[in-house]
Parts: sequence; structure tokens; C-alpha cells
Amino acid sequence: MVLRKTRIKAPAKGKTATSKRGATQPNTQGRRTAQRDASTEEVEVVVSDSDTEELLDEDKDASDVESLDSDALDEDDLEVTTNRKRKRAAPASKKSQVKSKRISSQKKRKTKVDDEDEDDFELGEGQEVVGVVVKAPKTGRGELPPGQISKNTLDFLSELRRPECNDREWFKLHEPVYRLAENEWKAFVEHVTDCLVDVDPQIPHLPPKDVIHRIYRDVRFSNDKTPYKTGFSASFSRSGRKGIFAGFKSGGESLIAAGTWCPGKNEIQTIRNNLLRSTRRLRQIISALEFEALFGPAHPHPKGERQNVFGFDDELKVAPKGVPKTHKDIDLLKCRSFAVVHKFTDKQVLSPDFKDELARVALVMRPLVHCLNDLMTIQNADDSESEDDEAGEDADGDGVDDED
Repeated sequence: MVLRKTRIKAPAKGKTATSKRGATQPNTQGRRTAQRDASTEEVEVVVSDSDTEELLDEDKDASDVESLDSDALDEDDLEVTTNRKRKRAAPASKKSQVKSKRISSQKKRKTKVDDEDEDDFELGEGQEVVGVVVKAPKTGRGELPPGQISKNTLDFLSELRRPECNDREWFKLHEPVYRLAENEWKAFVEHVTDCLVDVDPQIPHLPPKDVIHRIYRDVRFSNDKTPYKTGFSASFSRSGRKGIFAGFKSGGESLIAAGTWCPGKNEIQTIRNNLLRSTRRLRQIISALEFEALFGPAHPHPKGERQNVFGFDDELKVAPKGVPKTHKDIDLLKCRSFAVVHKFTDKQVLSPDFKDELARVALVMRPLVHCLNDLMTIQNADDSESEDDEAGEDADGDGVDDED
């Protein structure tokens, strides 16, 4: 419907409502009156759609068309227009309401993400972008079984060896890559523990967290302030992070080692006292064919290099106090650390049977570990019977201490 207000000389087609003539008079019933002009009659015309064209024609012919003030309308006129109020829309269904809410929440989330992206680039005073966080690689493992090292881990450790990468800022940006490599190492250690327990029953079956070393270096008393180690490591013995030491580094420096590194004053003195009595058992172990095949001949290297249990940096230059320098076992008595190391290539580390190879080497190391346990804890240890010397079976004793 179309509602128009006009002033004409004669009533037009449609419904009309005429106001009262004369001056406005008070109305006790709340009605309002309009003033009538001397030459014209004030009329409100309500026109239907069918009469719209006729009304437009009449409007063109009218020469003195003016708008009526809304205050001049009678209450009857107001009732006519009030009844023509638009009908209220029907309430939306529950399904449409849920859909609208879902769309609204999606818009809010999108706006929030956009705001966060904008905030990333709106830096405050004194702030700057230091780098972009590197995401963990999603490829590289392929069809590797659980507990096997992937090339992604080796690549991360290779990067960590570079001086420009071994700092806290670089490490923070590559933390997702580190976490992935760390989880891979933990799974590997868990499988290796099963192999070592089969090789040496003296090693308890402990969870990875009790045998793995932290990657953070202790730089409090070191001139080298490099914050991170360049490899993963774990140690196994009766007490967890002691005993057979398994170290893991990239670039052909993956290794397994066994023995005791820089034992305490009392422990090293006990070892020497037992060696002064007899070195027979220890020499039989380190001169065995399988042992020498992995760790070298059982005597000091002519150039002082590391070989078998000899050649460590902490080895004494002179004979220990109270021991003549011409003693027949002076080579063993000068040692402060008694340990052997076997290294693996990256190709061996990435092979599926790497854990089996570790177990094979650990089996050759086991007699040395048991012998050192006895030398540190038992007086006259060489006189005690040990089946390791005869049949390679287990001997009594605690795990060997070691330092990372």
C-alpha cells in the first residue's frame, strides 16, 4: 500500500478523512484538529495500489500541492494508518538459529585470527622480530619401525654442532624439531634397554627418563660456555645413569662405551691395591680375541693414542705414589680411567638391525664391567672366583660408575 499526504480542491478516489473546519479548539477526548485554509480543504487521502496511477495524474494537474503537517491529522486518520502496520515476521526455526550461531562463531574466530596476525606485525616500542619458529619435519621417517633412529635426528644434531646454531636463540626457534628428535631417542633407548637386559641381567629394566641424560651442558665451571651438547646420551647400570655408557652423536660419532671414568679417590685406590696384588683377571679380559678385535691391542699405543683401556687424557705421566716406575704392571697402574669405546657410522645407526649390533658389542664389554665392579668393591678381587674368565657367564658386583 502507498500512503500519500496532499492538499487538493476536491476529494480524490479512494478513502478519505476530512478534518474539522475552523480554528483549533481544545478537545477533552484527546482529539486533535487541523486548521482549514480559506481557499482549500485539507484532506488526507489513503490510496490503494489500484488507484495509484489515477492519483499521480491528479497530482500533476494540481498546481498548489503542499505537504500536510502530521499534527493536523485527526485521530480517526491515525487509526486508519495504525491498522496498516506491517505484520511481524514469524520467529526463526531452531535449525536456522543454530546455523546462524555457527556462522557467527566462525566469523568471530576468523576475526580473532586476523587480529592475532595483525598483532604479530604490530610491534611495540623496543620490540623486534628475532626469527621464525621452525616446524618439526613431517617426512623422513617413512616406514621406520618404532625405536629406530631417522635421518631427521641426525640432521638436527649435525646442525647443533655448528657454533652459530649452538645457542639459546637458535635452539628456541628449532624447539619443535628438537622435541621430535628427543621423542625418537626415548623410543630408541626403550628398545635398547630390552636388548641390554638380555645381555646383562645386572642391568635393571628402567624407564627412559631414568637413564637418559639432559642435552643442556653444565657450564658453571667450564671455559666452554656452549649451552648444548651435540648428541643424545644414556647410561645403564644397576643404578640408572651409571655403568655401561651409551652415547649418541652425529657425523660418524655414534658410540657405545663401557668402564669407569675418573672414579673417586677411594675407588681408584681400591682398584690399584687389587692390581698390585694381581692383574691376571683384567689382562685376560682385555687381551681376549673378540675384545681386541673391537678395541685394539691390550697395550699402550706407541704414540700415546687411545687404544683398548689405555691412552685416556687423565692417564698419569709418572708412576703412582709408592709404586716403582719399573713395576711390571705400570701400564695399568698409571690409568685413572678404565674404559673402552666402539664407534658406529651413520649408515650403521640408520640400519634396522642397529640395536642388535649394540647388543653384540655390549656382550663383549660385559666381562670388563663386572671385573671393574669387583676391583672397586672387593678386597683381593682377583682371588675371587669369576665365571667370566672361564665361560663368559655373569659375575657378582654393582654397576660401574661413569661421568657424562
